[in-house]
Amino acid sequence: MQYFDFHTHAFTDSLAERAISGLADTSGITPATNGTVSGLRAKMAENGIERAMLLPVATKPTQQTVINNWAAEIMGDGLYCCGSVHPDAEDAVQEVERIKSLGLYGVKFHSEYQKFYPDDEKMFPIYEKIAELGLLAVFHGGWDPYADGEVRATPQRFAALCEKFPHMTVIAAHLGGIMLWDDVEKHLAGRFDDLYLDVSVISRYIDREQLLRIIRQQGAEKILFGSDCPWDEPANEIAMINELPLSAEEKELIFHKNAEKLIS
Repeated sequence: MQYFDFHTHAFTDSLAERAISGLADTSGITPATNGTVSGLRAKMAENGIERAMLLPVATKPTQQTVINNWAAEIMGDGLYCCGSVHPDAEDAVQEVERIKSLGLYGVKFHSEYQKFYPDDEKMFPIYEKIAELGLLAVFHGGWDPYADGEVRATPQRFAALCEKFPHMTVIAAHLGGIMLWDDVEKHLAGRFDDLYLDVSVISRYIDREQLLRIIRQQGAEKILFGSDCPWDEPANEIAMINELPLSAEEKELIFHKNAEKLIS
């Protein structure tokens, strides 16, 4: 089986140790890598993962240019990258254009770190540009062990976003919302043509019967394999999908074919 991990993270070598240790202390989760690109590549090789999408997040407006330049520099040899813009950056729309010019594949948002709701009207000009340029819009979904107590990226918010921007390809990570599985079933799964859900880091949080039900409702053709490495071992999500009573064709879609379609 081929694997395309559509949800991974890494940091610059100079930042990785500090970033990883801080997040690990906050969450109590032991990371699977040292947070570097070389660490990610080693973990990919360990699990037979040929390709991965790296998803950086600009937590301050001043970070987006540097982050996007770095993402463009490290791409290649099976590593694909999205860029990031900060909702409060005055030049966010222009940075989306630059993300496209750099050859990056989309824009990663994290509502809990960037302090916004996915359906905020202030985001609409950014989304309009993303849709116009054919980029992917990738969002953290649901609860986050590293953030404050409020959950901003809910399935209801994603549903409102998809209704407002039906032609923007949206990827709602963590199956649309960690710990909000009933709301995913009610508001998201199977309802939107351009909505994809990834399965990153959910193996420790979801009942397998409900997972299978959501996949059936959403359709395997709109599910993406992801691990959230280094915040989970990719082997956990691989095993989780393999344990489900899915056909070989459905597993191929989830493990790599859907991702290949999105980057083509």
